[in-house]
Amino acid sequence: MKLVKSRRKFRLLLVAIVLLLFSLVAGCAPAQDFNKQLRDITGPYRFDLVKWELSALIQEVGKLFSRQESTDNATAAYFTNVERIKKLESEIKAVRAGDRRDDLASLEDELGERQRQNAELADAIEKLLETQIREAFSRQGIFNPVDKYVRIKIGFPPVNIHLGKPPHLLVVSPRDRIESIREVTLLPDMTQEDMKSIEAEIDSLGVSSLVVGLGGMSTYPSYVTDKADVRFMLDTAGEEWLHQYLSFTPLGFLYVLDLAGIRRNYDIATMNETVASMVSKEIGAIIYEQYYARDGADDTEQATESGFDFNREMREIRKAVDDYLARGEIEQAEEFMEQKRQYLAENGYHIRKLNQAYFAFYGTYADSPTSISPIGVELKELRSQSASLKDFLDAVTGMTSRQDLAEWVR
Repeated sequence: MKLVKSRRKFRLLLVAIVLLLFSLVAGCAPAQDFNKQLRDITGPYRFDLVKWELSALIQEVGKLFSRQESTDNATAAYFTNVERIKKLESEIKAVRAGDRRDDLASLEDELGERQRQNAELADAIEKLLETQIREAFSRQGIFNPVDKYVRIKIGFPPVNIHLGKPPHLLVVSPRDRIESIREVTLLPDMTQEDMKSIEAEIDSLGVSSLVVGLGGMSTYPSYVTDKADVRFMLDTAGEEWLHQYLSFTPLGFLYVLDLAGIRRNYDIATMNETVASMVSKEIGAIIYEQYYARDGADDTEQATESGFDFNREMREIRKAVDDYLARGEIEQAEEFMEQKRQYLAENGYHIRKLNQAYFAFYGTYADSPTSISPIGVELKELRSQSASLKDFLDAVTGMTSRQDLAEWVR
């Protein structure tokens, strides 16, 4: 009798396992199909991150024996060239499009010369920014992720920057909600036509997609754009280093799992991105004021005289889109975003594509106008309650959920 019962239990267990496996396969099949289609579409444009890392690390070893010191004149020349290069590229584009008459060959020659000069200066500028960022964090008592447990005044990870043209990033969101469900790193050199072609193919799969240009990426060394002013470079380099720092903490490790697709958590992603953004801007302001601010100069962005408030408009657009999607009105939400994109362009703010993926990417920065997440308000409240930047960072890095933040603030 016992044998019969055992066999029956075994058969029931076998049936349960088969049913479970069937349900798992059925549940995974659509995701597997989507991932395959995504790989096929993006294949020719994918950025080989492993290959780049190996190449960059080899170059870093070589720089240990040949790094040059940057002088004030060299630093000034580098950032003057950055601004001129951006202007030259814009002028060349206008000439080629027939919108401007000028000597194309002369413009291209000057562009090539200034790019050559900056390529020679890049190594020294990288070292200069690394030193300034490392010292600024150290003065705030921020050395490494374990310092709050074991007092070791050694900077880790070492601040290491690579100035260049960062890759693009493909962001994919569902159409019925705003959430980043896939992110793919794409080649730095892509045309507008390449981006539109990829987006059209991916959108045909029933999702919302957007290819965005990155200002930086938390590789090692940190990838930072070489086509920005010094303040942007400082903020971006600091932010990418903070992502490396955070990855050795409970909060940052959960973000690594999210990025890897192992354990998706949009709130954790938002907390990480917002913390890194807030702290880096504070550090960047300190460095800029100490080394780069001109006497009596105010480099802060001035409000437009027209009274058009871009930040307010973006918040209102985001709220309206969320309302549409909550009611299941997907087509209406997309029509509304296109209308608002045109409206923003009429007021001088040109956004190539405004959709769910746009808000999914930029909305992870809860201190930005494209986010309506209360996480940004709560983190700012926590920062105001903290005695120092280090205290704020130590408090946040130990959190493992959105609830931890809300309870801490309360």
